[in-house]
Amino acid sequence: MTGSGVLFEFVRIGAQMRVAAIHEATGTEVIVIAPASATQAQMQQLALAKLRKKMSAP
Repeated sequence: MTGSGVLFEFVRIGAQMRVAAIHEATGTEVIVIAPASATQAQMQQLALAKLRKKMSAP
């Protein structure tokens, strides 16, 4: 994922936040659901970790 950006999309659904992380170069996307009370940085960190795991899977 080096040298490429990641886009984040946040959609509030009641007491939860749906966070999408999209790798710009490949279009690979992951979705996480986080509590709306979490900070934006925490939500991004969670989504980015899931995206990195998906990108490294064979």
